[in-house]
Amino acid sequence: MLYQFKSRATGSVFMIQSVAEHVLSIIGKEPGKTGIITVEQIPAAVTALHKAVEESEANPQDTRESGPGGEANGEDQDGVAISLAQRAYPFIEMLEEAHRADKDVTWGV
Repeated sequence: MLYQFKSRATGSVFMIQSVAEHVLSIIGKEPGKTGIITVEQIPAAVTALHKAVEESEANPQDTRESGPGGEANGEDQDGVAISLAQRAYPFIEMLEEAHRADKDVTWGV
């Protein structure tokens, strides 16, 4: 299942379910079929994501997600490691742009 994150200030960002749910848990949001990150919540979300990225870079072995298949455990289908930073930065950029434009970010599956 794919999550689509949208804002009236940006294009969309798509994430597979396991990654989206991990990112949502980092920012304190409950995964679900739909949701919203309000303009007021964006600064704290960006801060939490930056902190998680820094921690994952300091301890790369601790940040691998467990689960079946390549992408769920931090690797692409060829076994190349995909960092949290690579997964989160497009979303962080979306949040920052939405905040500058005073627009919420919503998601749906």
